[in-house]
Amino acid sequence: MENRSFDHILGWLKAMNKDIDGVTGNESNPISTMDENSPKIYFSSDAEFVDPDPGHSFQAIREQIFGSEDTSANPAPMNGFAQQAESMGEGMAKQVMSGFRPEVLPVYSTLASEFAVFDKWFASVPTSTQPNRFYVHSATSHGASSNVRRDLIKGFPQKTIFDSLDESGLSFGIYYQNIPATLFFDQLRRLKHVFKFHKYDLSFKLHAKLGMLPNYVVIEQRYFDVNLFPANDDHPSHDVAEGQKFVKEVYETLRGSPQWDEMMFLITYDEHGGFYDHVPTPVSNVPNPDGVNGPEPFYFEFERLGVRVPTLLISPWIEKGTVIHEPNGPTPDSQFEHSSVPATVKKIFNLKSDFLTKRDAWAGSFESYFYVRDTPRTDCPETLPDPIKSLRPIPINEDKQITEFQEELVLLASQLNGDSVLKSYTDLGKTMTVKQANSYVQDAVARFLEAGRMALNAGANDSAIIQMRPSLTSRKGGSSGPKFSLSS
Repeated sequence: MENRSFDHILGWLKAMNKDIDGVTGNESNPISTMDENSPKIYFSSDAEFVDPDPGHSFQAIREQIFGSEDTSANPAPMNGFAQQAESMGEGMAKQVMSGFRPEVLPVYSTLASEFAVFDKWFASVPTSTQPNRFYVHSATSHGASSNVRRDLIKGFPQKTIFDSLDESGLSFGIYYQNIPATLFFDQLRRLKHVFKFHKYDLSFKLHAKLGMLPNYVVIEQRYFDVNLFPANDDHPSHDVAEGQKFVKEVYETLRGSPQWDEMMFLITYDEHGGFYDHVPTPVSNVPNPDGVNGPEPFYFEFERLGVRVPTLLISPWIEKGTVIHEPNGPTPDSQFEHSSVPATVKKIFNLKSDFLTKRDAWAGSFESYFYVRDTPRTDCPETLPDPIKSLRPIPINEDKQITEFQEELVLLASQLNGDSVLKSYTDLGKTMTVKQANSYVQDAVARFLEAGRMALNAGANDSAIIQMRPSLTSRKGGSSGPKFSLSS
């Protein structure tokens, strides 16, 4: 899911379970960290619809964590959220210093009480979306400390957990809605993986019902907010009620599958999105994953983590009401963060490959929570509560300009369909509305995967990567199918 902190989403669960490191309402931030007499904003329980999107760039997060550009404080003071938000607009400090009451998010509240919640799971990098998503799948962002346009188009070369699964003869599948962001990894663009990508609406429920889900599954959300299919990723300014409906649907689908007794279902968020969290971000003894530092002007060394994010662990092997705090190793300073996903997958499946980087070798893993019981539970709820009505106070505006995150997905789409080679497409996403971008990315993915299937059927080497010709020129040619070439 996208761009929400633990305190913002789950902090008030502390009222239901005192063991959760949540909020009491006594937490606050000054409007100015430099003024000892500054007014304070206290954390409230009245979060609803969020618009505009709070700041979550590398610079903004540094200010939120440390209150200034000085990053030497340990523990991190977590005192600059209100200050940074107010610099973006009057009244925004109140917005980031608020959380949802448990009854507003009934799907999460039920899952937390029925299964497990991590209250010390951090984003891997104190920056925006894509670098953190990369850590989930590869335990590194390959030096990306922001969303670098050139690298996003070119594709990221690092080894992923998908490669490790493949090497051990295990299956994986990616169920996507608008566009699979996992295609930012260039290895996943190889022909041999074409049939690993599935349209969520067409395949997920069917595969689950038939007991055909692969060993490792990634489910991607709808990232574009359009009238017929509202976004369900929780990214501001999207409606979290849609996110609750989505999680409910996924859970109930898995619960009804004959594979349920063999499942672990993890929900996490890429990063905190600028929303307040009171737990200090770990700022020492965090290993750089691969010796690759970030670009100028910050030259970030990846030696501290991002802000705490909501994370839930669901399985019939998990005891009710479990709260998972800090990990027990593998080092005294290890933490739960996004690299804990590949670390745990390696151990659960006893993968032949080594760890991906120094980061997943260091991160806490959580496989031990599946060995507490001798048998799976039989009392797991078959259905979850219905989400409350929409929190959106105004209709969806699908004609507005896209966000930075959505622009990155358009850039990925332009790579998939070949348009990235056209000079006229340098600033493609900057001119698109949400409706246009949604249509563009879905068409690009469909053409890319169709070309892959055609190439495989023609006997192409399955290690080749599809290189599409620009979509406009191929369409003008009147061809019934996409035009492409292959590279090794």
